[in-house]
Amino acid sequence: MTDAGITGVTTIAIPVVDQDAALAFYRDALGFEVRLDAPLPQGGRWIVLAPPGSPVSVSLAPPGEGERAGIDTGIRFETADAARTREELASRGVQVGELLQWPGVPPMFQATDRDGNRFAVIQSG
Repeated sequence: MTDAGITGVTTIAIPVVDQDAALAFYRDALGFEVRLDAPLPQGGRWIVLAPPGSPVSVSLAPPGEGERAGIDTGIRFETADAARTREELASRGVQVGELLQWPGVPPMFQATDRDGNRFAVIQSG
């Protein structure tokens, strides 16, 4: 196979209904840093956030035609301590699921943003 020129993953879009509320959630509840918040010519904004130091970011975009918010994003965020992070997020008002601890699999839990978008948080190493 030949090189197609793709060199990595940079940003993953999350569909949100209210960009301001979503920005506050990802910044304040999850502790992400805002990397870009710029108006778009057609309306709305291009908002990019990421966990501090992460090379991969998320963008908060209104759903496109035929799309909706409130999906399973497939995103797996990483943490050094899943149990502690789960407790911290719950204390910040984030809807979190139970801590899953299966043999041979890193501890993890699911969480939901204010639009109902689901993501997981998985303990590293």
